[in-house]
Amino acid sequence: MKTSLKSKTGFLALLCFLTFVTISAQQGKLPIAEGPYKLTDESLMQYKYPDWFRDAKFGIWAHWGPQAVPRQGDWYARRMYQEKDPAYKYHIEHYGHPSVFGYKDIIPLWKAEKWDPDKLMALYKKTGAKYFVSMGTHHDNFFLWNSKIHKWNAVNMGPKKDVVGTWQEAAKKQGLKFGVSEHLGASYTWFQASHGSDKEGPKAGVPYDGADPQFSDLYHDGTTPDDKGWLTNNLIFQIEWFRSIRELIDNYHPDLLYSDCSMPFENVGRSLIAHYYNQDIARNNGNIEVVYTCKQASGGKWVQDVERGVLDSLSNYPWQTDTSIGDWYYRTGQKYKTSNEVIQMLVDIVSKNGNLLLNVVQTPEGDLEPDMLHILDEIGIWTAANGEGIYGTRPWKIFGEEPEGLQQVKRGQFDENYKLSFKDIRFTTKDGNLYAFCLGIPTEDIIIKSLGKNSSFVENQVSSVKMMGVDVKVKWSQENDRLVIKKPSRIPSWQVLGFKIEFKK
Repeated sequence: MKTSLKSKTGFLALLCFLTFVTISAQQGKLPIAEGPYKLTDESLMQYKYPDWFRDAKFGIWAHWGPQAVPRQGDWYARRMYQEKDPAYKYHIEHYGHPSVFGYKDIIPLWKAEKWDPDKLMALYKKTGAKYFVSMGTHHDNFFLWNSKIHKWNAVNMGPKKDVVGTWQEAAKKQGLKFGVSEHLGASYTWFQASHGSDKEGPKAGVPYDGADPQFSDLYHDGTTPDDKGWLTNNLIFQIEWFRSIRELIDNYHPDLLYSDCSMPFENVGRSLIAHYYNQDIARNNGNIEVVYTCKQASGGKWVQDVERGVLDSLSNYPWQTDTSIGDWYYRTGQKYKTSNEVIQMLVDIVSKNGNLLLNVVQTPEGDLEPDMLHILDEIGIWTAANGEGIYGTRPWKIFGEEPEGLQQVKRGQFDENYKLSFKDIRFTTKDGNLYAFCLGIPTEDIIIKSLGKNSSFVENQVSSVKMMGVDVKVKWSQENDRLVIKKPSRIPSWQVLGFKIEFKK
């Protein structure tokens, strides 16, 4: 095959650009916006957490894209190339062998024909969300924004819409802050399964379509044998990541940017964060209003994210849990969290200075199932009644009380299997008032030892106790060693009870 002069010239120009940028990256000189943030941890520790994030407490996430099409749950774009995985068997049965019909052929099947972003955003606001996060790109390297980096994006393929831009417009209409998640950093090693082949059977040794060089802009080039970590050690890939996510930032200026990893790629990652912060300061007259979040303790440099888990103590720095009501992508027959489980998590997280980012599972077509709508409706009823003790609050002196005799367990990522009851109490505070949440329906009087007259946490005596959201007179007494709230005569329709506690001046 002959190569045109134009093609050769374009390739050489790209090669020269990559060489220049690689050398620049090695020297810590990637192109970033001018401003106070530099490529050092000390510089990033100047970061000031914006009030909107600290006040918001609850966000909803659309972890949605072409991987939803087969209805087989998370990581389909990789699992379909793993010979022993059920997704591989499903793919063979429904689409054919991945040497012929690969992930590139799944992408055009994602049409999102029932997607109504304005309707969904109004629903999410009613549910109680104060910010919304769109998927930007998952590990599948498919971009949901209008990108010039490569052709594999939602404007060119699938729904043929700027999904990120459309979500952003819908969020603005509802007065919600808008964020984007990027999972690209892990893509370079994660997607290497597409370069393989069957180990046995009639197609043994036949390369999957990811090994075809003409699709390397989707599946990436092959990695070296030592490049097996979650994040690639290949500087060329790292620069490609920087270019892609910088384009996302510069085109949409999201209020929040989420990376599905620890801070990526050392100074390459610091460059991206510094650029994100600096470009926002330039847009906001010297103030910083954006949030960067990744899965690493922050030390004040960003918001730490905890996937499918919670911190076990009150954090000095604002942080975030990200989790899903069900699987990350739509899966037939999946079990969803109940509204009570979501509300318990929300209160527990907020009491420890955190926010909850909740993925709402959309069908491949873009709508929500009836049981999902029911769960969101119940959450919305609770937030409308109890939001005074959630939104705009700050942590109290302690996050709460736990049942006596409970074995202390260190909690963190991927640990949602813990049970909460009415003996679990969580605190928040706002405008001099204390809010105490009982995380289950009480079967007896509610005892709060931290609020006894002689408690070191209490400066003034309690003057009133009111249950939020219902017109029920609460009987209570403050003893030397405890506050006793009598079992309410009527329990509202929800299970997590919120009490507003005022003190004598």
